[in-house]
Amino acid sequence: MAEAGCKLLQVTVGKAVMIYKALSLLGHFYKLIKRVTRFLKSNKVDLLIVCDSPAFNFHIAKAAKKAGIKTLFYVAPQIWAWAGWRIRKLRKYCDKLCCILPFEQDWFSQRGIDVVFVGNPLFDELEIDSARHKKYADFQPISARFALMPGSRNTELEALWQPMQQIALRIKEKYPAATFTTVAVDTEREQLLRKTEIAGFECRYTIGSVSETADASDFSIVASGSATLQVAAVGCPMVVMYQSSRILWHLVGWWLVRAKYLSLVNILSGKELVPEFMPYFSSIEPIVESIEQLLEDNDKLAQLSDDLIKLTEPLAEKKACDEVAKTVIEMVTG
Repeated sequence: MAEAGCKLLQVTVGKAVMIYKALSLLGHFYKLIKRVTRFLKSNKVDLLIVCDSPAFNFHIAKAAKKAGIKTLFYVAPQIWAWAGWRIRKLRKYCDKLCCILPFEQDWFSQRGIDVVFVGNPLFDELEIDSARHKKYADFQPISARFALMPGSRNTELEALWQPMQQIALRIKEKYPAATFTTVAVDTEREQLLRKTEIAGFECRYTIGSVSETADASDFSIVASGSATLQVAAVGCPMVVMYQSSRILWHLVGWWLVRAKYLSLVNILSGKELVPEFMPYFSSIEPIVESIEQLLEDNDKLAQLSDDLIKLTEPLAEKKACDEVAKTVIEMVTG
């Protein structure tokens, strides 16, 4: 954004965390909200654009409303999945919502939100080819090529990198010629992953190449998040995992979360298209068993590859950046 000419009030990269780890950053975000509020009051602003992060952005949108500034929400809060009461806040502070998942347009529209589906930015530069599904007729699991995607946030790496390695070692025991490629979001995360390798684990590392790595792999083990859609777009079968606090999940999580499925792939398909282990707590046994069952069924792997590509095709029907830009111009000039 800075390279595009945007004046940055605060760099927040690296501050994103799951709910149960957010308490330590409350002071930081409280000060930031106050700072942005002062900016909105003292500067001429034609339109506020907020992206994702509703816990923070609702406060900013409220300040904009008080200052008489229109607000566009880009990337819908996942109110349909958990904490549904937040729809009242969105209805109050949002002038226009640009959503990136197809089903969200009807869901939010039915609840009184001015909303438009703009496509998914992950696919602005990625072409989806329904004919490129993987061929598994001659696939031999003994030499399977695996992609490991432990996430981009440090909290994800702390929670998932070690169990992913343990899963890889278990797979290697049964399939000795299997190989592993790990995707790191940047060189800093790559170094962190290398430093925390467990004994006996070997892999190749790539930087920020989710789609390319999945395309060159037979199977992926993926941290829940946007990467699952990129993996699906190239037709790579996968399992999805995420770790949470066992105590907080049983105390609060089960009550807050209302979605039947938690991974984006399964939410979009409306069924468990791929195995998801969310939250994953400690035992890797169910994950290993699920992977082995899929690897031994060539027909199911081929069908899953085809289904994943078809699932993501609607996400690429529009170019999100172009559509959002059009909406912004309409709001500013209209």
